[in-house]
Amino acid sequence: MKTPILAPSLLSADFCNLEKAIKQIEKGGGAAVHIDVMDGQFVPEITYGEPVVRSIRKLTKLPFDVHLMTEHPERQIDLFAAAGADWITFHFEATPHSHRLIQLIHEKGKKAGVSICPATPVSALSEILDSADIILVMTVNPGWGGQKIIPSCVEKIAQLKELRKQKNLDFLISCDGGINQDTLKEVLDAGVDIVVSGSSFFTGKLSWQS
Repeated sequence: MKTPILAPSLLSADFCNLEKAIKQIEKGGGAAVHIDVMDGQFVPEITYGEPVVRSIRKLTKLPFDVHLMTEHPERQIDLFAAAGADWITFHFEATPHSHRLIQLIHEKGKKAGVSICPATPVSALSEILDSADIILVMTVNPGWGGQKIIPSCVEKIAQLKELRKQKNLDFLISCDGGINQDTLKEVLDAGVDIVVSGSSFFTGKLSWQS
């Protein structure tokens, strides 16, 4: 996959018309659809589940980037793989068995992503960088759209880029939270491959030139 790419988040879309939102993603330069699944436990909010993902799968050929902001993500892999997810990302903080979960996702024929919250250092991922396909850096605290980017989290993108080079690895670096026209250059300069943007994309405050 040629990078960097834009993966707009449906979290900020009009839930009354997800078909329109997906068309907006396609027209706006999106190369993937980011789908935030929240369970009201790992984060306070609740969004949508497997039935919604299954129902919108037929609307586009773009890859579905399913981001599990859930406790016990291992319980969700089969469901979302069957629903049409192409990439499945879970939170490092949500399970003690990250390596095993990556293997499970790969067994389903999907790309495996691991996300870290702002309080989690890059060093925590040292044992799984060689098996993950995507590392998602949360540049805000997960759970709500429209937050301002946390500058120290951008430094993690640069750290991951350097580690990837040092260890000759090939994982992609994604970032999610607070990305708008003013902060886009900052994360691109740091070395991000996948840019997730929600409220700024859907309100027209971020334009993408692929």
